[in-house]
Amino acid sequence: MTTFLRVRVLGHEVRVAVRPGTAPGPPLVLCNGIGASLDLLQPFVDEVDPRIEVVTFDVPGVGGSPVPKVPYNFALLACLVAALVDRLGYDRFDALGISWGGGLAQQLAFQYPRRCRRLVLVSTGTGMLMVPARLSVLRRMLTPRRYRDPAYAKAIAPALYGGQMRRRPDEARHVLYEQERLGPSAGYFLQLLAGVGWSSLPALPLIRQPTLVLAGNDDPVIPLVNARILRALLPHATLHVFDDGHLGLLTSADELGPIVSRFLISPDGENAPRRS
Repeated sequence: MTTFLRVRVLGHEVRVAVRPGTAPGPPLVLCNGIGASLDLLQPFVDEVDPRIEVVTFDVPGVGGSPVPKVPYNFALLACLVAALVDRLGYDRFDALGISWGGGLAQQLAFQYPRRCRRLVLVSTGTGMLMVPARLSVLRRMLTPRRYRDPAYAKAIAPALYGGQMRRRPDEARHVLYEQERLGPSAGYFLQLLAGVGWSSLPALPLIRQPTLVLAGNDDPVIPLVNARILRALLPHATLHVFDDGHLGLLTSADELGPIVSRFLISPDGENAPRRS
């Protein structure tokens, strides 16, 4: 049963959820996308092998975590996550990041190589130095309106997220819009600011952890070529391309949950299927 906590760490109050695992081992720490609270990832958490402990959290200013007094960058946020993991009593951990959270996960792997055991990157790229989405897509990402207006979320879902959202745009209302998990707009813009000038591109060859890269074949936000760049530059990376869009971790959770679980549980971290 998932436990919800309020943890005070580095001067910030952070909302955290812990789903206990039935076997010993490092927890999987999930780093969410921009503007999204930890609740958004529940469909994926439900599909992760019950042996694996799963930790999710709201970035300061998002969901149930109050807005920080000063802006942050990925390096500072990685310090916060590492301190949070300490407070929860873990020494080592695995990190999964989706979209914006993929940048944070890469920062964690680079900044804490002895603590971050394995890395999963989903629908993400290398930050400012990447192959960008179309301007029409980027423009819609500049505000949190899709989290606040269910009709707007439905209207833009096919063009913004691709994949299953092209066929079932009504799901955007349920996936994105939940009034009780909204944070203030300031939190969204602080996340945008954190990524300004940041790129993992020069550091990728130095990330030595076994890495699973998951990418949808119809992702308007993060074009597939970015996943191929990650696979090429990360020394120990495996790429799996799935038939869905940017939100595939949620809309294809029944497929991706077991894939991630096998990668984390296997002794060598390389038992995920390979597709390119």
